[in-house]
Amino acid sequence: MNLKSLVAAIAAGQLAAAQELMRFGCSQLTIDRIDPLVNPGSLPSPHMHQLIGGNSLNASMKPVDYDPSAESTCTSCTYSEDFSNYWTANAYFRAKNGSFKRVPQVANLGLGVQGGVTVYYIRGYQSSARVTAFPKGFRMLVGDPANRDPKKVPSGLCFRCEANMQQTPFGGAPCTGSDTKYFPKSTCGGGWRVTVTFPSCWDGKNTDSPDHKSHIAYPASGTFESGGACPASHPVKIPQVMYEVMFDTRQFNNKADWPTDGTQPFYWSHGDNTGYGIHGDYLFGWKGDALQRAMDTKCSGDRCAALQRQTDAKAIACTKSQLAKEEIGDKWLPNLPGAPEIF
Repeated sequence: MNLKSLVAAIAAGQLAAAQELMRFGCSQLTIDRIDPLVNPGSLPSPHMHQLIGGNSLNASMKPVDYDPSAESTCTSCTYSEDFSNYWTANAYFRAKNGSFKRVPQVANLGLGVQGGVTVYYIRGYQSSARVTAFPKGFRMLVGDPANRDPKKVPSGLCFRCEANMQQTPFGGAPCTGSDTKYFPKSTCGGGWRVTVTFPSCWDGKNTDSPDHKSHIAYPASGTFESGGACPASHPVKIPQVMYEVMFDTRQFNNKADWPTDGTQPFYWSHGDNTGYGIHGDYLFGWKGDALQRAMDTKCSGDRCAALQRQTDAKAIACTKSQLAKEEIGDKWLPNLPGAPEIF
């Protein structure tokens, strides 16, 4: 690690301590057309996802009855008691001839896993309020793949066009400054940092809801980081889950490969080239009371005495074969996987 990367990594650790948050890496478990939350049982699901976490992941995971921590034999996350599953859409580049190629991912700064996602569990800034861990069977969704309205993108979902792979300058809260709700419209020397932030308040009763959103809510006041009070309808403070996905767009930085009419060449795997369809899914699967211990002891970063941590190599080794066999786009494809309608 060079000096700039080291300084940035230290800064990341200091930020984590100040905000009382866990920040850890999860390597790529699989890339597959399954969605056990929105399209349970569908094989394949309408579009491709990148998925991380416990290897018991399946197209059908019935709430409560299906416990990832009991069914999984490994996890791609560095905290070895975390068998939850986390997923987002994949990103693709469309060439002038209409063919598509998947945008690869890289590990976030200071973390040793491969690709995948950086996962945060945020308690808030030095908060004394108790944070209640998710109950067994809990699941949720944020964002909407069908959305094309910038006003409907939740405030904690955004894109950052990084100047370089060292993320220098480093810092600044996500979804601030020049961060956008849409795909970056210019080339990015360090690729994209995509942030997906879930609500931090729960109704205290339902582990899911028909739209996978109504049982959760953002704070009634304050930003998503500030730990503001929860609304009366959703009074229980829960860990704020946040994803960071580093997409390495550098191989697509030659403007000669971009459309001459100025249209956006990047697409989500569900056919959206605005970026407004940004979304993320979460299916709880921590073992026993591990997550509650982490919240009570205010675990920070990717190492905590209250939790068990495996080596990065073991996390990377935890993978799962595709259930819906299909080319993922590491080579040029004539269409997006599943050929969803292009918006």
